[in-house]
Amino acid sequence: MEKIELRRGSLSFGALTQGPVSAPGKGTILCLHGFPDDARSFRHQWPFFAAQGYRVVAPYLRGYEPTSQPADEDYSLQAIAEDVLAWIDQLGESKVHLLGHDWGAAIAYLAGALAPERFHSIATIAVPPAARMADGIRKVPGQILKSWYMNFFQLRGLSDWRLERDDWALIRRLWRDWSPSFQLPESEWASLRNTFAAAGVKRAMLAYYRQNASPAIMLGLKRTAAMDLTTVPVPTLALTGAEDGCIDTRLYDYVFQEADFPRGHRVERIEGAGHFLHQEKPDHVNARLLDWIDSNQ
Repeated sequence: MEKIELRRGSLSFGALTQGPVSAPGKGTILCLHGFPDDARSFRHQWPFFAAQGYRVVAPYLRGYEPTSQPADEDYSLQAIAEDVLAWIDQLGESKVHLLGHDWGAAIAYLAGALAPERFHSIATIAVPPAARMADGIRKVPGQILKSWYMNFFQLRGLSDWRLERDDWALIRRLWRDWSPSFQLPESEWASLRNTFAAAGVKRAMLAYYRQNASPAIMLGLKRTAAMDLTTVPVPTLALTGAEDGCIDTRLYDYVFQEADFPRGHRVERIEGAGHFLHQEKPDHVNARLLDWIDSNQ
């Protein structure tokens, strides 16, 4: 694994990468992390897919480093999806496979809607399409309780203070609640803490929720550009953990509509896994991902 730099305009993004850069490799898998996490989220995927002949690239998303924080503080999903398209150009690829977890999943759907010609396939983990989330919440109102933290993050000042209090105890609680059968290794927690403590990162992480997941947006009372892009003409696999304490897995029964995925989609529930299923059950998840990616070259 090595670290490279990706750029978009004045913004600089670190990215972790492993695998062949050019032929005879099979192509590139671009991995998008979520919250509360960073690019090391895919540490179990790098060696596996590199051994299969793929180049794996996992950038730190906009705001997760001081060098990628825009002056206008634009953390809209649209802006981040456009970062993804710029990275593909910089990597010298015409098309890639896109893998996203949590916020990375939401961004993956949107990138596929914006520029489907740039993707062989999409695979998402733990989050269904944001464009249909309000419809799903009406069917599964219990999701409102699971999303309590999204509302809390709207409280400027209080949530900023609470997030890092007691050595980021709130974030550790979220990991426990969202993946109750999983214990994040202490070495990985130390790495995450360093990411979150860097200048401006906490503000950026909260901005994702304030700009894209306010109560009005989640209930469909306020529209965003991302919500109007519902059609994803890219083969899409969606993996959900049956024990996910963040996203009620029943939402997947309501937010996926055939018309939104004209090139096909598949939803798979992983038993015994929570929100971070690619870290909890990497062998099982990697096998499902490889089958999907190999079949959509």
